[in-house]
Parts: sequence; structure tokens; C-alpha cells
Amino acid sequence: MSLSTICSLFGHTRQAYYQWIKSTEQELLQEHIILEHISTIRKKMKRISVRKVQHMLNKKLAKQGQHMGRDALYGLIRRNGMLVRKRKRKFITTLSNHWLFKYKNLINNGFEASASHQLWVSDITYIETDQTVCYLYLITDAYSRKIVGHHLSKDLKAVSAVHALKIAFQQLPAQYQLIHHSDRGVQYCSEEYVSLLKEKTIAISMSAAGAVLENAMAERVNGILKDEWIHDEHYVSFAQARQRIKEIIDLYNQERPHLSLEMMTPDQAHQQTGKIKKLWKNYYKSKPKR
Repeated sequence: MSLSTICSLFGHTRQAYYQWIKSTEQELLQEHIILEHISTIRKKMKRISVRKVQHMLNKKLAKQGQHMGRDALYGLIRRNGMLVRKRKRKFITTLSNHWLFKYKNLINNGFEASASHQLWVSDITYIETDQTVCYLYLITDAYSRKIVGHHLSKDLKAVSAVHALKIAFQQLPAQYQLIHHSDRGVQYCSEEYVSLLKEKTIAISMSAAGAVLENAMAERVNGILKDEWIHDEHYVSFAQARQRIKEIIDLYNQERPHLSLEMMTPDQAHQQTGKIKKLWKNYYKSKPKR
């Protein structure tokens, strides 16, 4: 049976069949080129999202008068097994199952800072190097989102948290009325850490057991550092990581604008007073009454 006869059985001509073959080949070639572009992007930024890939890809395609929609791109990436899997947390940084005294949450009733050094939030995250796992201790000013204290350590000991706290103390003004908020980790409940806060007459606040959202701002800052810098980088040694983290925090404080700060940087917002317009809901919004 000839090709013409087969095509006629399906209501098509030989010319239409050859045009379909040509069109399919062109589509496959275009997909191959796009996948090559995606691979190039992912070599530099392994965990970049589909939406950001689309933005970068369409800059290249625009030169050829072409555009690729998000759904089409997502389908192409999914079919080729290139979706980024969610990271599983490998290391526990919060050790809250201990006998030390745990303080109440002082900011769970709608507290909102109106100036710098009224509320600090603290948290710990981990960073992997070729040599070891490091732990980054962060203290962030809730009003300005400025990281006021940080310390990179090879351990989860209380003394490492104390190092970050002492650095933050260097930025305290002569007059202040400050709350220090954290999770219930053993580092923040330790005698040395608590004693230093009390010596400075700083009120101590802690999130409830298992209430991750009650320390959401600190978690958010961790996420920004990791998603925008750390996850895309490779650290060979602890010394290299320590130097690079300092550079990243300087960039974060001095150059990165925030939607929640009317596009000011944390350093700029740190000098302000009064309400700053936020474009997402308050982390410490009070619970609705029943």
C-alpha cells in the first residue's frame, strides 16, 4: 500500500504528511536547543526555579522573536526529568528537648516594632563544606531586617550563640527597650546566654514548642541567604565559608532592597523610625478571637 493511499485513508495528503514531519522535526530541534539553554543555566544555579529559568530563557528567545510560556516550559522540564526536588533537611539545629527553663512568647499578641533595637529575632541554620558542616548563628533586627550579629561555627554549643549575641551588642544604642526572641533551642536557654541578656536588661521571649511560625522572620532571613546565595555556591573549607558568609551578609544588609521595607535596604531602614509599609502580612499577627 502506497503512502498516498495510507494518507487518504486518514483524510490527509502526502504533502500534509511531509509538512507534519518537518514541523515535528523543527519542534524537536527547538526543544533540544531550549534544554541546552536550561542545562547551561542549571550548571551555574542548580536549584533555580522554573519561573526564573523562564525569565532568563525568554531573554534569549526574544532575540529570535520567540517566547515560551510557563506551563509549556514546566511541561518540557518535567518530561525530561529536570524538575528541582525539594531539599530535605539533613541536620537538626534546634535542640529543644531539654530541662532548661523556657520563656513565654512576648510578641504573640500583635507586637510590632516601630524602630530599630526594639525586637531581635535569632535562629541557627547549617552550611555544608567539603570538610565539615558549619552552623550559622544569626541575630536580626525585626524592624529593619538588618542582621546585627552573626557567627559561623563548627558546633552547636551555647558559646557559639553567645559570640553572635556579643557582636549584636556592639550595635546597641545608649538607650533601648529591647526584646530578644528565639525558638526554645538549648543554646538560647543556656545559663550563659540568658545571663548576658539579663545583664543588658533585655526581655527574653521564646516561641511555643513546635510553633515554627512564631519565629518566622528569623526563618525568612535564613531562607533569603540560602536561596539567593548559599545554595548556588560551593564551599571547600570552613575558612572559605566564613569569609564568604561575611561578604553575603554585607551584601544583604547594604545592597539588597526589601519589599517589606518600601524597597529600602536593611541598613537604610535601620536609620528610620515609625511604620514602614509592608507588602505581606505581619509575622506576628494576633490570632483571631473565637
